[in-house]
Amino acid sequence: MNSPIQTVDKPLSAKGRFGRLSFAAWTMLMTIVFCIVIFILAFASFGGNLLVNSDFPLITVLLFIVIYAAMIYISFIFTIRRLHDRNQTGWLSLLMLIPFFNLIFLIYLLAAKGSDGENNYGPLRETAGWEKVLGWIYIVILPLAFVFGIIGAIALPAYQGYIERSQQIQMEYQQNYSE
Repeated sequence: MNSPIQTVDKPLSAKGRFGRLSFAAWTMLMTIVFCIVIFILAFASFGGNLLVNSDFPLITVLLFIVIYAAMIYISFIFTIRRLHDRNQTGWLSLLMLIPFFNLIFLIYLLAAKGSDGENNYGPLRETAGWEKVLGWIYIVILPLAFVFGIIGAIALPAYQGYIERSQQIQMEYQQNYSE
């Protein structure tokens, strides 16, 4: 009897395919894990005095670089798997290195439907239930983060200008009424 060989999917391997929700879920999971690791590293390095201590130990800087390089590597793995789902070569993942275009490419990867059935890169991968939930959360959070980032970029300089003007008015008031 010929039965298909069951293979174990390894998400950190460039071989295989990721559907849209799997790609979004694993990207969000990677981001959460790396943020936690960086927070723990920063807290351990600065002993809770992150805002006060301005000395960056060399080992901390090196660890940040290693962690960032690992995050970029894993991001490329996920992008390659997503491209494989579209039956496209993983070399297209190098487009992620082009500023601004990488945002358009990310939207493309999240929106473009993968090929049905088996393609040149393997059989269709079933999306797990947790991947569907986490993927949808990521898809909802991503535009919100972009909008709030723009609002923050506009509001922060305006707030700083407000603080400077209020301090200037307060100094003028003190000078006028202290005489």
